[in-house]
Amino acid sequence: MSAIAKTIEAEAPAAEQELTDGFHLVIDALKLNGIDTIYGVPGIPITDLGRFAQSEGIRVVSFRHEQNAGNAAAIAGFLTKKPGVCLTVSAPGFLNGLTALANATTNCFPMILISGSSEREIVDLQQGDYEEMDQLAIAKPLCKAAFRVLHAADIGIGVARAIRAAVSGRPGGVYLDLPAKLFGQVMDAAEGERSLVKVIDAAPAQIPAPEAVDRAVALLKAAKKPLVILGKGAAYSQADEEIRSFVEKTGIPFLPMSMAKGILPDTHPQSAGAARSLVLKEADVVMLVGARLNWLLSHGKGKTWGPAGSQKFIQIDIEPREMDSNIEIAAPIVADISSAMAALNAKVGGWAGAPKEWLATVSEKKDANIAKMAPRLMKNSAPMDFHSALGALRTIIKERPDAILVNEGANTLDLARGIIDMYQPRKRLDVGTWGVMGIGMGFAVGAAVETGKPVLAVEGDSAFGFSGMEVETICRYDLPVCIVIFNNNGIYRGTDTDPNGRDPGTTVFVKDARYDKMMEAFGGVGVHVTTPDELSRAVNAAMDSGKPTLINAVIDPTAGSESGNIGSLNPQSVVKRKK
Repeated sequence: MSAIAKTIEAEAPAAEQELTDGFHLVIDALKLNGIDTIYGVPGIPITDLGRFAQSEGIRVVSFRHEQNAGNAAAIAGFLTKKPGVCLTVSAPGFLNGLTALANATTNCFPMILISGSSEREIVDLQQGDYEEMDQLAIAKPLCKAAFRVLHAADIGIGVARAIRAAVSGRPGGVYLDLPAKLFGQVMDAAEGERSLVKVIDAAPAQIPAPEAVDRAVALLKAAKKPLVILGKGAAYSQADEEIRSFVEKTGIPFLPMSMAKGILPDTHPQSAGAARSLVLKEADVVMLVGARLNWLLSHGKGKTWGPAGSQKFIQIDIEPREMDSNIEIAAPIVADISSAMAALNAKVGGWAGAPKEWLATVSEKKDANIAKMAPRLMKNSAPMDFHSALGALRTIIKERPDAILVNEGANTLDLARGIIDMYQPRKRLDVGTWGVMGIGMGFAVGAAVETGKPVLAVEGDSAFGFSGMEVETICRYDLPVCIVIFNNNGIYRGTDTDPNGRDPGTTVFVKDARYDKMMEAFGGVGVHVTTPDELSRAVNAAMDSGKPTLINAVIDPTAGSESGNIGSLNPQSVVKRKK
């Protein structure tokens, strides 16, 4: 070859190399693993990530506050068994989302919080970068796992690890830290594609030991007063048919915790919901299915339960450390719920079932309690009290069993748990294990987006205040959400006063506030009601229309009780100060 030819060849442009970057690798990694929705709040440094995700076909739902976006992601995880994804900016945005992440971990909802962050070299020297914070260190104690990705080639592994950690074993929240500089890193597109990981069998079945199943069945068969308690872990498992088969084969009464209502209908003849106090105190063998003996069940001891040592417990949980956490578990079954129930069903064939005397006792107590409550639910007075208002909503859910009920508040929550029957699984979403207020609008948006079903959010006026600005989000996305606010002018009651006469009482809100006008301000439908009949008509119209609606339901300001059903947890001062 001549010198001239060599020169021409050397100067010829190389074939154009196809490149990718951190933005697109994150999106490709999520899409590869079936993540099709992101909840979040845009801002520096993740604004373009949201834009690119939307252009690549991922649905991006933008909120007004990160905590509400995180709650939407958490409940998406509960409903789908895939990790819900929340995307936030650094520092303050990350901290806002962290409450939802910690709550998801406590409630065993699979969720991934992805936050942009400041550059490591500046954060580690504390040189004062934009929104500087060591987010990974802060997140670690509050979630199931936390990871940071520094190189574009590791994005696929980072996303895969986050997904597997979120859904395997006991589900929970995972934090994924993505420094701003990562998004702009460039690499060869083919190499980038090869670096992605599709997670295989992210939540493998955990089969129970045969001797553990035999031990549990022997206890149940010897019981004179057996009881099954269903927790939200049972609802999450989606082992609905296996659970129903076991309950009906054995004839054992069942007590659902609030988010487990509907696995079997609350009107099922074996439901003991209306005889809760009786069955907890008198049962001699209690089988816990995806439920924990935490404060919601009085830790399995005390006056709620029978005398110490008189009751034996069977517990099904995928986490072995849960066993004996409060009291001795006589028959632990460490397994996923679907596998455990299948194994139990295989062992109970031919069993005569729970003793008829026990079933008759439970049934008699249920009937008496239901009859006692009925007149309170049928009143059509103005102003309404909690029972008459919930009575109207109870009928609506009975007629619309496919609707999803979101519920939070003090009296609004406590009373609705017992009054509103549920007929299908995973249709009741509430504050869960922590009892944290503010989940309402995030859960409502997440449920509507993930299921496409109509959502009825029943809110105390105090609880609504934590996330109320998201009515704009509901209107912006035109979601089929009907919000009912029980407005009694305050927290618990609207009658508290300042002894000095200077300010409103600490638990009092603006008298006769018109929350319905908030929804109208954003183009939704606002309705003001004062009687159960008006409430029923308004909710039915909203559910029929599918339009964003907020109903301001006026409740008697004197109707509430301090702290609802958990007043015992509120310390009382015995000191009298002299003035």
